[in-house]
Amino acid sequence: MIVLHQIDPIAFSLGPLRVHWYGLMYAVGFLVAWWLGRLRIRAGRLPGVDGDAFADLLFYSMLGVILGGRLGWVLFYGLGELVRDPLMIVRVWDGGMSFHGGLLGVLLASWLWSRRHRLHFFDTMDFVAPLVPPGLGFGRIGNYIGGELWGKYTEAGWGVVFPSGLPRELQGMEPAMLRAQFEAGALDAYARHPSQLYQAVLEGLVMFCVLWWFSSTPRPRYAVSGMFALLYGLFRFAVEFVRVPDAQLGYLAFGWLTMGQVLSLPLVALGLFLLWRSRGAPVLQSQPVVEEAR
Repeated sequence: MIVLHQIDPIAFSLGPLRVHWYGLMYAVGFLVAWWLGRLRIRAGRLPGVDGDAFADLLFYSMLGVILGGRLGWVLFYGLGELVRDPLMIVRVWDGGMSFHGGLLGVLLASWLWSRRHRLHFFDTMDFVAPLVPPGLGFGRIGNYIGGELWGKYTEAGWGVVFPSGLPRELQGMEPAMLRAQFEAGALDAYARHPSQLYQAVLEGLVMFCVLWWFSSTPRPRYAVSGMFALLYGLFRFAVEFVRVPDAQLGYLAFGWLTMGQVLSLPLVALGLFLLWRSRGAPVLQSQPVVEEAR
């Protein structure tokens, strides 16, 4: 069934303040990470760390995601725009966040936190890895609601017509007229892969289920982090084949290679290396937290 995308990206307004669904999805992702992390802390999956220390870790990670995600997008995808307009780097409300930049931000934040608490960096990352996929999934749903990062044209029965993805001469129509054109079948040829939802399922739901199951029993150091990097790299690389590349970059080589794929290949290599490194590595045993009776 072909769907016409007509979702308002603004969830609600408070006077002059407009709250976008994309921002709310980020908030939901962090709340889910906090809830899941508390469960893992109570189960003793990071011995010696209590709820307050985990709250600090989550706060540092939030800063890493936001600052790293924005700086990563500017460096990987918007460097030309930065040269023309340096102030665009602070206009996060205009969109533009990079997973790979956000990942680097989280790695730096986790390294600083681990050093402060005298923990092995990869013990922290193995703990954090299963908490990340829900945020990725909700973020991709936010992309879909915002009608951005859509896929290529498709003849599949589940295509989506994105108004912003229509040819220029068809853009700007009133919603009612657009709906009439859609119902008449005049827009079927412009249906696209909902690549945001593909990523929400793969990077969010599938990765979470695999990593939560994989980490449900103690694993050697590096193993959970390696599984995360491998799965994300493979899933992102695959979805890029049906996703429209960033307009300012296009394809980098071979008529199909995108920046997203280039940035995902090191993650695949890192994931394989960490899984290999985990062989014979120490296993961090769980130490469930015993709450005092009140």
